[in-house]
Amino acid sequence: MLEKKYVYNPYPQFIQPENHKKRPAFIRYAMKRAATINITKNKIYSSIREFKNPITGHVLPRKRRLNKHRARALRAISQAMLYHFNIASTLVMASVEKLSDVCGLSTYSSVGNKSITRASRLITDFMEPIGLISCQKIWDKILGMYIPKIICLKPLFFMMFDISQCRLKQIRIKQLQWINKQLVKKGKSKITFFEAKQKAKEKHIQRSLNYRQYKHYINENQNKAIQITQLKKKYARSYILNKLVQKYSIEELCNIGLVNLKKKVNCEYFKLKQLAKHSIP
Repeated sequence: MLEKKYVYNPYPQFIQPENHKKRPAFIRYAMKRAATINITKNKIYSSIREFKNPITGHVLPRKRRLNKHRARALRAISQAMLYHFNIASTLVMASVEKLSDVCGLSTYSSVGNKSITRASRLITDFMEPIGLISCQKIWDKILGMYIPKIICLKPLFFMMFDISQCRLKQIRIKQLQWINKQLVKKGKSKITFFEAKQKAKEKHIQRSLNYRQYKHYINENQNKAIQITQLKKKYARSYILNKLVQKYSIEELCNIGLVNLKKKVNCEYFKLKQLAKHSIP
């Protein structure tokens, strides 16, 4: 009898995006600490005896120690949070879904549905109740749905990696001073920590809305691609050809020529097949 897997990916790891920018020195240092320190043996963690529900404030029962799978997931997601950390505002400029994706914690069903339960539970059931982070959910009245959680890293989060609250405060002050220096150069007014946090929140919300619009656009196009590629090849190519003819003027079609037009049809048909085949990123 085959042994059932306890988790889909037992060794999650944070992977930096291909187009990543060099992060500030403090973030690089903190990420290195997060990658090397054994979270299960940290004295800060072992000294915490109670978990509190972040909404009600009620003490939650703590039944067992941090198991190895959650510890690995915590190490990976901590690095991802640090990578997307905004020093001045203390906010993580990434959604739970994005954090889950870049750490390999997301799973997919046989029909292609994504699940971020492992990352979501780690954040909701452990990191927030223990006081490592705080989360805020904002209801969008127009869309009638919640904006992805806004995650704020607390001083205890950094203390887990032996980075003191005093050092974090000094780094934040220096970062805000640098930001204000750049603003003054542009002829703009200086900002406070509160204003920096508000600006970061607005940016997070706008990114979330843009991503949802992008997913909706891809969904529509993917459904359309599936419908076209399910047709017989000659009918699908005929449909694409008609669309291309509508797109270009007679003069442009003459310049393109029959051979190049056929190449364009083949290229578009291939792109539609790829879009129909692959799931939404």
